[in-house]
Amino acid sequence: MAGVSTKEIKNRIRSMESTKQITKAMEMVAASKLRRAQAQISSSRPYFEILYSTIQDITRSNKDFSSPYLKAREVKKVMYIVIAGDRGLAGGYNSNILKMVYADLQGKDAVVLPIGKKAVDFFRSKNVPALTESYAEAASVSIGDCFSISKQLSKGFLAGEFDEVYVAYTNFVSVLSQVPASMQLLPLKKPENAPVSETRQCATVYEGEPEEVFAAIVPEYLGGILYGALCESRAAEQAARRSAMDSATQNADEMIADLSLKFNRARQAAITQEITEIVAGS
Repeated sequence: MAGVSTKEIKNRIRSMESTKQITKAMEMVAASKLRRAQAQISSSRPYFEILYSTIQDITRSNKDFSSPYLKAREVKKVMYIVIAGDRGLAGGYNSNILKMVYADLQGKDAVVLPIGKKAVDFFRSKNVPALTESYAEAASVSIGDCFSISKQLSKGFLAGEFDEVYVAYTNFVSVLSQVPASMQLLPLKKPENAPVSETRQCATVYEGEPEEVFAAIVPEYLGGILYGALCESRAAEQAARRSAMDSATQNADEMIADLSLKFNRARQAAITQEITEIVAGS
């Protein structure tokens, strides 16, 4: 009986060693993808900042400026763009953002645009209507897809299909901290008019009326925000997966150490029993 026990323990140790190799490899892959995702975040910020400053400049420099993108109206239908992952093994990355959005949807007439397989499966199981499921693979969503989504949402907002548009994503704070967040995209909030110096001269000249320029910039601006949120979510996912795999590797080390101790004890007990039987027989 002692021999069978030690054999089972040895098989268990081998299984844990194999698991440890897998989790370690996944941790290294996630760390490599995290570096690329952080580089994408850094490269996407300048484009967003330029568009944001342009919108601020147009709205502040025109006192009588008005745009349908700035007008708040009675909220009858809400649109949520939800960014999640395609796979699990990333700690609470997927569950945190999906639970937050689902709690916000309670009591509202809402429609979602899920990005990522986990988001598609979650809202399908909750019977939440989806605008489209064409972006079920978050890893394959490109910057061109983000601009296509923003143009589609802008047209829907102007046509009155939905009265508010939000994007829900996971904010990458650090390698050890990822926070789910929600940002309102439409209607845009008009910034407060800042005091402008009389001697200040505008260095930018816009061709066409301010309303026309603003209407052309808004879909591009929303596409930039959406792409930035996608980059943030990708970095957060890889950071969460790296942390989860690191914890799994540490747990495997602890279990291997514990099983090794049990194996040595079982082997020692078996040897002691054999010696006792030999002495008793002689």
